[in-house]
Order: sequence, then C-alpha cells, then structure tokens
Amino acid sequence: MPAKVRYGVVGCGMMGQEHLRNIALLADTEVTVVFEPDADMAREAAAFAPGAKFVGSVAELLEVDELDCILIASPNHCHVPQMEEIRKKRPLPLLVEKPLFTDPKDLAELETFKSAYPAPVWVAMEYRYMPPIAALIEQAEEATGGIKMLTIREHRFPFLDKVGAWNRFNKYSGGTFVEKCCHFFDLMRLIIKSEPVRVMASAGQDANHKDETYDGEQPDILDNGYVIVDFENGSRAMLELCMFAEGSRYQEEVVAIGSEGKIEAFVPGPGRFWPSDLGDPPVPQLVVSPRKPKGPRQIDIPVDPTILDAGDHNGSTFYQHEGFVAVVRGDKQVPEVTLEDGRRAVEMGLAAQQSARTGQAVILLSNKLSSVAC
Repeated sequence: MPAKVRYGVVGCGMMGQEHLRNIALLADTEVTVVFEPDADMAREAAAFAPGAKFVGSVAELLEVDELDCILIASPNHCHVPQMEEIRKKRPLPLLVEKPLFTDPKDLAELETFKSAYPAPVWVAMEYRYMPPIAALIEQAEEATGGIKMLTIREHRFPFLDKVGAWNRFNKYSGGTFVEKCCHFFDLMRLIIKSEPVRVMASAGQDANHKDETYDGEQPDILDNGYVIVDFENGSRAMLELCMFAEGSRYQEEVVAIGSEGKIEAFVPGPGRFWPSDLGDPPVPQLVVSPRKPKGPRQIDIPVDPTILDAGDHNGSTFYQHEGFVAVVRGDKQVPEVTLEDGRRAVEMGLAAQQSARTGQAVILLSNKLSSVAC
C-alpha cells in the first residue's frame, strides 16, 4: 500500500463535493482522478481536489495507475451499471453512495456483482456515523433494557436542486422512501438487530415541486409520509418524514424505548441553513430517560467545527471515510456497511413506496417483496 490512499471519484455533484472536502481532512489520503460529466460541477469540484486529474468516463478513470480505491457518488440510477463496469475492468475497494440500487430489476445484476467482486464494498450510510446517533446506538440496549419501539422523525427542507433534476423523479431516484429514507431503514435494522417482516406506509406529495416541470414532466416524488415496520423479533419501528418543515430546531430525532427506559438523539440540520439572527446553531444532544428512578439526563454531543463545516451530515461523512480508509489499508477486514445492508435498506424503501401507492401492507419474505391486504 502506498504512503497515501489514492481515491478515484465518480460523480462530484453536491454529495460528491462533500466527500471531497472530507477526504481532504484525512491524513495520508488524496483524490487523484475524478469523473464528473457536468462542467459546472467539475469546476466546483476542482477547488476541493486541486491535484486531481479530470477524465471523461469511468473507463478513463480506471486506466489511471495511481488509484487504490473508488468512490461512487453519481445519481442513484447510475450506481449498479457503474459498479458492474468497475467489476469487469478493475475491481478496487469501493465506497458506493446510498441507495445501492433503485429498481427491483437491478437485483439480479447486483447478486451477480456480489458473488464475483473480489474487493471490499462499503455502502455509504452516513447517518450511522452522526455522533448523537452513534452514541444512541452504543447505549440503546442498556438504556432501554431491550428495544421494543423505535421512532425516527425527520423534519427537513425540500429536495435541493441537483444536476438534471434527477432527484425530482422516482424513475431516477427510486422514490423518496428509497432516496432519502434508506438511511433510516438501515438504522432500524442496525438498532433493533433484527430483520423486517412487514411494511405499511401512507404518504403523499402535498407541498413541494408541484409547480415545477422538466422536459414537460412534473416531479412525482413524495414529500411527507409515515412508515411502520414490524420486525422478526417482535419489535416495531416508525418513520415520520416531512420535507416542508425546515423551521424545526432539530432535523432528526431518534427515539428507542424498552421496558427499562428511553433514549433519544437530537440532530440539527446543516449549519449553513441556520439563520444567523437566531444565534449559534443547536448542539446535538442525547437524552437518557430511565423509568426507575425517573430523571432524564441531557448530554450535549458537540462535533469538531472543522469536520462539521465539511458537509451537511453532522460530521458523519468524515467518520465514515475513516472507517473505509482503514478497510483499504487492511487495518479493518470487513466493511461496516455491507452490500447486504445496502440491499435490505433499499428493499424496505421499495416496500414503503409500494405500500403508499397501493394502500396495502408489504410482506418481506425470503428477501422478496410481496403485497397482501392490510
């Protein structure tokens, strides 16, 4: 392994640039080559990776010798074909942005990829690494005495403008419950430590993007909804999403409850969106509330300002890359977020999309989706 871990980056839009900024903060890493087809995005990305070579395709990127790993941060529907191109030509350690795929038709190709890819693959699920959520994950079992109920609430801003407006359409993004919420379904599996068996959802597009058109098409993505998930171990979880609630003090709230007590994580949204006239942005918090003796404990969990300023995800992108680089170097043997984790989170999102559309529950059996009446 060379002195520096050398990244190739596929896709440098808004999220790709956040990755570049965080890679730059890591010791002994550099970005050597970038493929970004949009000229404006490429120009912006060059400021964060001044030493990188910019190329015109994934194939050209793979021809660069100075390369130890690859990050895919392209639009969602591009992930699977780009992964397959990398597998066939130069299978290096891979960090793939969520969602891993967008359509059930991708599953066969993904299974072929999984069985044949010889290098580690880490699926980017940044929310695991937000410090207050990471603290909740670590302490949840003890604080609750065993989780019976888990609630995740995200009250946030609408989808941001991205190249080609790909995030406005289900056919490119996979739908809101896939694009935005696979993070939360991943957290449900991780925190509850069980597999989902039934998904029920109610959702709509009630406020956002209704007056927009792109090439004659109106956006069809959801902007709010509820999802309830039953798990094999008898626990249940609920997601509450609203994408026209950016006036909130905290953007994400995660609550785990068991027979012994409750634990909550509170995560503010991006600091750049916090109005300066309101003073300093909120500090992330963890609250532990035992039943006996009663007495909630509130714990501030501040994030290093340099890391916090490098992105919109409460420092989590930096911590995620620390883990991935350890895998690339061989210091960590197995990615913390596997292809299986990425697949299951998308399947839960697709099930929620289907349930919201049909009004029926979706049963998850043998890793396949099948709908039944509620």
